Amino acid sequence: GSIWLRSYEMAEASYLDALNPEQREAVLTLQGPVLIVAGAGSGKTRVLTYRIAHFLQQGVAPYSILALTFTNKAAREMKERIQKVVGGDVAERLYMGTFHSIFMRILREEAATLGYSSNFTIYDTGTSVALINRIIKKKQLDKEVYKARDIFSIISRYKNDLVLPADYLADRKLQERDVRSNHGRLGEIYEEYCQEMAQNNAMDFDDLLVNTFRLFNEHRDILERYQNIFKYIMVDEFQDTNDVQNRILNLLAQRHHNLCVVGDDAQSIYAFRGARVQNILQFTTLYPEAKTIKLITNYRSTSAIVNAANLLISYNPNQIHKECRAAQEAGKDIKVLVPETDSEEALLVAKEISEISMRSFVPYNHFAVLYRTSAQSRSLEVALRRYNIPCRIYGGTSFYTRKEIMDLMAYFNFVINPSDNDMLM
Repeated sequence: GSIWLRSYEMAEASYLDALNPEQREAVLTLQGPVLIVAGAGSGKTRVLTYRIAHFLQQGVAPYSILALTFTNKAAREMKERIQKVVGGDVAERLYMGTFHSIFMRILREEAATLGYSSNFTIYDTGTSVALINRIIKKKQLDKEVYKARDIFSIISRYKNDLVLPADYLADRKLQERDVRSNHGRLGEIYEEYCQEMAQNNAMDFDDLLVNTFRLFNEHRDILERYQNIFKYIMVDEFQDTNDVQNRILNLLAQRHHNLCVVGDDAQSIYAFRGARVQNILQFTTLYPEAKTIKLITNYRSTSAIVNAANLLISYNPNQIHKECRAAQEAGKDIKVLVPETDSEEALLVAKEISEISMRSFVPYNHFAVLYRTSAQSRSLEVALRRYNIPCRIYGGTSFYTRKEIMDLMAYFNFVINPSDNDMLM
């Protein structure tokens, strides 16, 4: 017993000593609602990892910790880090993953409650768009007006705002808005899309969220069971959560209030996908007893970059105020180029790369060009070729959206779920 205790104390000391004061406070604050405002490069992954490790070191059962990350890759990396701190296979017993992956596991267990069987199919975007396209064709609607991908995006937005077909058909304002955008029959499409999905024993990615909310909101006994399982809840990238995700979290946290959210309102970039920065801005209003901890030391960037970012962010009218500081020295000044067209912008980028490469003997494969939208890739490629700079564009068609792969996956899905006739279409 004494040997185990000593080794535990040594392990605890080693990871706590690696933290700055703000990080340490975030790791040690285990009870009640906590808002961790994590500036860019401030070590939030380390904080989340060590916080979970500290829970486990304190004897908290791994299955009672729900940790929601933005990507499955982030979850895998965090599990590996936790494993190194606590040892054994305890990290594998954590409920850790994306909202969609964790809620899918829950829905597989509880599917019958919502009228599904546990082998339900999950439709990717391409399959959902194809189904909507068939509905549009069956209703003999103009495909140039009712573009299947656009209709799917609108339906997705309604689902994430918890506006289901019955709600939509009862809301005159929403219908009038869609009439003005020449989508007067969207309600019919939405209703039939959901009906066909149910008949096929299928869900799309938005349904994984909507149906989890329905499960908890409409079935109190199931909600209480999961509230008792998930005594501690942690959420990464909270500024990127949407309305339905936030409402599920609040339902799960009703009993114990041990909800820790990590994020930065200044890094919210997914409003176009339904993310609500208000979720993080209003957290302390919803949980007045919440403790707010700000991680403000940036270990990634020079002070020139951090100070420029602070200045830009200061103009945001609605924000959680913080003044980030850099752990590194000043570094080089930021160079700002102000082109008037996309072609001029691309040429300036290509010229800059060419000059740096020749002046400092830097090989071309040491350069990376990041752009905001796929539409910019063409002008950049043209400019780089003009300067005889070889380049490789990352992106394009995903492996899983290639026709032959989608066909193969459709056969596999039909074998698993024979109710899904849509997979044979």
